Amino acid sequence: MSENSTALNQIKQMLTMQDAMNSRVSETWRDNGYEWYRAIWVECAEMLDHHGWKWWKHQEIDVAQVQLELVDIFHFGLSLRLMTGASVDNIANELAKELTQGSDESDFKIALENLASAAVTNKSFDANALTDCMSLMNMDLNELFKQYVGKNTLNFFRQDHGYKEGTYIKVWHGEEDNEVLANLVNTLDVTASDFQQQLYQALEAKYPS
Repeated sequence: MSENSTALNQIKQMLTMQDAMNSRVSETWRDNGYEWYRAIWVECAEMLDHHGWKWWKHQEIDVAQVQLELVDIFHFGLSLRLMTGASVDNIANELAKELTQGSDESDFKIALENLASAAVTNKSFDANALTDCMSLMNMDLNELFKQYVGKNTLNFFRQDHGYKEGTYIKVWHGEEDNEVLANLVNTLDVTASDFQQQLYQALEAKYPS
């Protein structure tokens, strides 16, 4: 399978998974007027703290946490694109181009501001700016796919275990669920056709009862 067709398949799979996740939260999500663009710029601000921007103090970049925030933003970006009403195939083709066409921006903070600016000004998802952010954090499409499938599965797991009702347990035996997820993803074969099912079962086994 060529690199391009692999990318297309991954993007289509993520679009389908995003639609399913949004429908799990609300079957009428396309008509509810959710402000996905606002979720993007708020996440950008949170991510900047994990990256560091304060010139008056020493800060270390938390690469793993920044990558996790980029994955969260991609969830919202996919939702925005799905809201246009275009077909999954058309959206995937556009994203496949945009996710390989970053600019030469070398300052992560500027790339992130470009991403936030599109969300604030145009209420849109700038996939080129996301690509810049990803490349500056040593993240390619395969890594995005792996982490996206992981977080999407965790989101489903949360919904199935009382997240909306407020009964979900976030800390599992001293670790946040995101940390448990990251460890589990690294122990499973992301290319397996039943990767998502395997991961869900592994989360089930770890969840405090």
